[in-house]
Amino acid sequence: MALFGNLSDRLNHIFSKIKARGKLSELEIKQAMREIRIALLEADVSFSVVKDFIAKVSEKAVGEEILKSLTPGQQVVKIVNESLIELMGGTLSKLEVDSKPPTVIMMVGLQGAGKTTMCGKLAYMLKKQGKKPMLAACDIYRPAAINQLQVVGKRAGVEVFEKGTQKPHKTASEAVKYAESKGYDTVIIDTAGRLHINEELMNELDDIKKAVKPIEILLTVDAMIGQDAVTVAQKFNERLEVTGVILTKLDGDTRGGAALSIKAVTGKPIKLCGVGEKLEDLEPFYPDRMASRILGMGDVLTLIDKAQNAVNEEELKKMEQRIKENRFTLNDFLIQFESISKMGNINDLINMIPGMNGKRINANDFDEKRLTYYKAIIQSMTPYEREHPEIIKSSRRVRIAKGSGTTVQDVNKLLKQFDQAKDMMKMMKGGKNKRFRLPF
Repeated sequence: MALFGNLSDRLNHIFSKIKARGKLSELEIKQAMREIRIALLEADVSFSVVKDFIAKVSEKAVGEEILKSLTPGQQVVKIVNESLIELMGGTLSKLEVDSKPPTVIMMVGLQGAGKTTMCGKLAYMLKKQGKKPMLAACDIYRPAAINQLQVVGKRAGVEVFEKGTQKPHKTASEAVKYAESKGYDTVIIDTAGRLHINEELMNELDDIKKAVKPIEILLTVDAMIGQDAVTVAQKFNERLEVTGVILTKLDGDTRGGAALSIKAVTGKPIKLCGVGEKLEDLEPFYPDRMASRILGMGDVLTLIDKAQNAVNEEELKKMEQRIKENRFTLNDFLIQFESISKMGNINDLINMIPGMNGKRINANDFDEKRLTYYKAIIQSMTPYEREHPEIIKSSRRVRIAKGSGTTVQDVNKLLKQFDQAKDMMKMMKGGKNKRFRLPF
């Protein structure tokens, strides 16, 4: 499902009506504003936030300049886009870095929000940025919480500091000292959560805060709980003065209310957002990119970021050289499939392309399972077959199909797609932009 699918569809329907008209009257703009108001409320955006948002947009939209414009509908969309960006914080809010290492990041949130997993994702992201992070296990109550953090830490390739069930503030303090002695530049502290906010939880978090003086207190909230996420953020902020918010499950069936309300209600920026289950599915929160996706304008910059992160630069250069020399092989094809898999859900990627949001895509054209089948088929070939696919005749196709758990028809389809891709490479060999294209 597209990010904020229902809200995006509603807004696009409203805008399609006003953009179709050559001129707009004040009455027509007011009617559009009423429809936008309903769409935002149904998306679980805070009532007070919606009221202020509509008032600001309406004031700008009914000005003489807009009403007399040659493209008033587009001008209204532009105003809504700018207002959404402002509502979500205006610009990217980066993580703070302490002038004297280690930088201490304290992760807080309710139980079930995905905080422990988010610790691992954050560590993985920082590691990819060239930092040397460490995790500290300070949730001593939830069964297997320490073990879960160790599993996540192992997957992220970072050390986990733990001292069993001793007082969390003591463990946090010892973790920072250990990080200093071992040269770690970042300590991410996983704290306990509760099913609801209570005094005992807040006192414990207060003690940890006083013990290690974190430069960042990041609140993890589940975007799927909608307006309740804003209430949680308010309460944590009142007691701890959080520095930012991480929204999880933005890839789920979320109505968008939390993302559009948190900054306005709490004054605290959304710094990061979780968009999937994989370690790499953590993104900086760009208000302008998010507004663009909500309004169906795509998100080319995030798409480019994903492509750059997914593609190994050295492999890419080798592949480009082979394409120039007309030596594109099934090994190269496999690299492209694996790169696409790393980028995330294909239909989510398609929705980042301008004009594609909300469009119905033929499931057969972009089938996640087909990628898996194709990778299995290529991996079932011998190294020589991958380099010389022209030798793969009927008997070899039967063997490859059996080895990959697919059918001969699947093998035939893959080889046909490979031939088509190779022909396309030949045609585009003289072009400038050969970087990262979908191999189907």
